[in-house]
Amino acid sequence: MPSIRLLTPRLANQIAAGEVVERPASVVKELIENALDAGARRVDIEIEQGGVKLIRIRDDGSGIDEADLPLALSRHATSKIANLDDLEAVASLGFRGEALASISSVSRLALTSRTESQEAASKVEVEGRDMDATILPAAHPVGTTVEVRDLFFNTPARRKFLRTEKTEFNHVDECVRRQALSRFDTGFTLRHNQRVVQSLRPAENPLDRERRIGSLCGQQFIDNSVVIDAEATGLKLWGWVALPTFSRSQADLQYFFVNGRVIRDRLVAHAVRQAYRDVLYNNRHPAFVLYLEVDPSNVDVNVHPTKHEVRFRDGRLVHDFIFRTLHKALADVRPDDHLRGAVAQSHGREAAGVSDRYGAQSAMPGVSHHPAPESFAAAGGQQPAGFSGSPQPPQHEWQARDQMAFYQSLNEGGGVNGQPAMAETGELAVASPTPPQDSGDEPPLGFAIAQLHGIYILAQSRQGMIVVDMHAAHERITYERMKRALEAQDLKSQPLLVPVSLAVSQKEAALAETHGEELLQLGLRVERIGPETIAVRQVPALLRGADAEQLVRDVLSDLIENGESDRVEAVTHELLGTMACHGSVRANRQLTIPEMNTLLRDMEATERSGQCNHGRPTWTVVTLSELDKLFLRGR
Repeated sequence: MPSIRLLTPRLANQIAAGEVVERPASVVKELIENALDAGARRVDIEIEQGGVKLIRIRDDGSGIDEADLPLALSRHATSKIANLDDLEAVASLGFRGEALASISSVSRLALTSRTESQEAASKVEVEGRDMDATILPAAHPVGTTVEVRDLFFNTPARRKFLRTEKTEFNHVDECVRRQALSRFDTGFTLRHNQRVVQSLRPAENPLDRERRIGSLCGQQFIDNSVVIDAEATGLKLWGWVALPTFSRSQADLQYFFVNGRVIRDRLVAHAVRQAYRDVLYNNRHPAFVLYLEVDPSNVDVNVHPTKHEVRFRDGRLVHDFIFRTLHKALADVRPDDHLRGAVAQSHGREAAGVSDRYGAQSAMPGVSHHPAPESFAAAGGQQPAGFSGSPQPPQHEWQARDQMAFYQSLNEGGGVNGQPAMAETGELAVASPTPPQDSGDEPPLGFAIAQLHGIYILAQSRQGMIVVDMHAAHERITYERMKRALEAQDLKSQPLLVPVSLAVSQKEAALAETHGEELLQLGLRVERIGPETIAVRQVPALLRGADAEQLVRDVLSDLIENGESDRVEAVTHELLGTMACHGSVRANRQLTIPEMNTLLRDMEATERSGQCNHGRPTWTVVTLSELDKLFLRGR
């Protein structure tokens, strides 16, 4: 067996480079983070051949003293921490002191820097073959420039794993995008093969921040997003989350930052998915740019070589805070929020009223607040026992008239559950006059004017034409009402006549034993009856027909993975969704104009009314400008 020997510095650095330097984008990330830690307000990135030939990053930060230049290229050399206390409360992006040493071991590196106290700059050059540093005088303003040439020139095995120039540059572009999203106070310029790709000025105010977000993530994202700004128990969450209708086929527009550091975290991802759970269509992904601020001592950033992952001291608190904040924001979205995005896309950004998004709000900027509805949900056929409600007091005279006519038609057997309110000839029934369109209190969804094929409601508003899928809309209204009724009654449990015995692992059995009280709050009574055996004795009454064994296994799996489980709630809501679907108005049900207007008013007051329980949109708008384009008006 070979004897034990120390690795040479060159080989040790090249091994470390395998952890830090995966591709050109990895170099760009490390160097930009160094620039930001140095207080840079301007970072210029120049790339050639996807970063393989040249990576040059220049900043106007504090710079490095001449005496420290050789040491800056040594492993485990850093100015950012000095003892264990510093490590436990890291506030900088970098702290390990390996980046420059690792990069220089697999490239030809030149570092030029000058501090404010120095009259002239100094330059240090290193090649990966020998790692000997050479210091030369140079001309340079205050700040630092790092040039990395011929990446992996001395490790051909690594170089052959690189992709095409276009692919490698796309990774660099995404890296710069993330850094630009993390620091609004810093300007960034990105050039590739002498061509400017990104040019971003510092964004100091909300409008400039939105412009940067729109430049990097697309203007449609901003036009279809809700502004988040919430604080609780030492945590602050702010940023933008897209409306459920602006979902993606891939998780390619999801940025989450913790104290300015971009991360990928399973706990965060689970909290976001849970917040979007019943408003996203199958296999769609939400879009968001979110920033979490937390005491550095409550988050461990030293858990991954590339610092892409973190560990929270109280993960459950963070999970619940993120979920509650996003869940409330999405629940508070109303049709006028959707209309703002549609109008902005149709007429341009000015029509969206950016300043309105940052006006004074009672809870979260950009999110309107409305009373919860009760009225139209009562019209959806037979409801399960125990679910009851009364209409909300109408706000306007026309609301009272519409609702009175609607419920009168239900009681008389017409409209929704009785005979069609439309003549057999197919002609529209004569309706009561709608309020004037120039009234100052026109609701967001306007006023109904017709029904199309017994499926869609056509409404008119100042914005244009509103088209509503009446079944999908009523399904959401009914579903939200049933959820509130269930919450008011609490989750009742029902004992099983024959307990279900499950063979599980010792870890799962111990988990069921230690989390017995939490499981009982979910309506599950689970007891450990052996080292690897548990018994399910009680389940939620609403889920008495469900597969108790699979339900408990899923709950235990969630507890192992996330420290908590919303499985019972998810299954319960899925059942309520099915009941709401069957209890909602069906296609070919002819509604009168007052009935249609009642549905529109309830949609405006119902949480998440923009999507049905399955994530499908419930309504859309065709603006007047879009109609004008269709008919070439104004040309």
